[in-house]
Amino acid sequence: MTAGMTTSTPTSTGPTAKPGFTETVRRLASAQKPPAKGSPAYSRFINRKIGRVLAAGAYQLNLTPNQVTLISACLSAAGIALIPLVAPSALTAVLIPFLLLLGYAFDSADGQLARLRGGGSPAGEWLDHVVDSIKVSALHLAVLIGWYKFYDLPDAALLIPIGFALVQAVFFFVQILTDQLRRAHPSQAPPAADGSLTATIRSIMVWPTDYGVLCIVFALIAWQTGFVVAYTVMGAGTLLFLVAALPKWFREVSRFGR
Repeated sequence: MTAGMTTSTPTSTGPTAKPGFTETVRRLASAQKPPAKGSPAYSRFINRKIGRVLAAGAYQLNLTPNQVTLISACLSAAGIALIPLVAPSALTAVLIPFLLLLGYAFDSADGQLARLRGGGSPAGEWLDHVVDSIKVSALHLAVLIGWYKFYDLPDAALLIPIGFALVQAVFFFVQILTDQLRRAHPSQAPPAADGSLTATIRSIMVWPTDYGVLCIVFALIAWQTGFVVAYTVMGAGTLLFLVAALPKWFREVSRFGR
């Protein structure tokens, strides 16, 4: 070696340690995507928090967002399958809403996990929407079959789940399309929901459109009258909201790009 020269040994810090479960939950809370304006109360205040915990657990288990989406699909499918296949009872009144709500929570978890891992992908978003589109239609078709098999109802009553399926399919499509157009024109899109009292009241007022509330309604499935009435009220409320919202959304998107 030449006098006066020194050598240094390269140092390595090694791979960054994965944060623990509690720290992961904290990170998810601080990086939470703002809810859309008018987001229903259960979805906004309860389901997102449950999904946050599930996303943190999935992160610890090295699951991918697509795997979480598939877990959500399996849980929802199991809950939906019970409706036409098993006669209503106290057991199904517990299992069906539990499986539907857990599937809904995992549906929230996949997006949160994607953000935690650095952002989602178009393929992941596509898979999530495909699963949701199947779920919202299959649920009401399952009710239609369940009512026909297990309930003593006039034939005209079967039009209720058919109508609800149609309304829900249109509602889901319009929501997704409007959201995509808002993303394409962020400067003209309405602000996200905030923590104000007005925003909270708005979230509560749109309860008929809340999928979480609809899942809870299935706790009445062993009580024919109660379930039929509650389910019908949910369907009628969703229809009224859709009829009122369509002109508003059309006026909103009409301004995009001007």
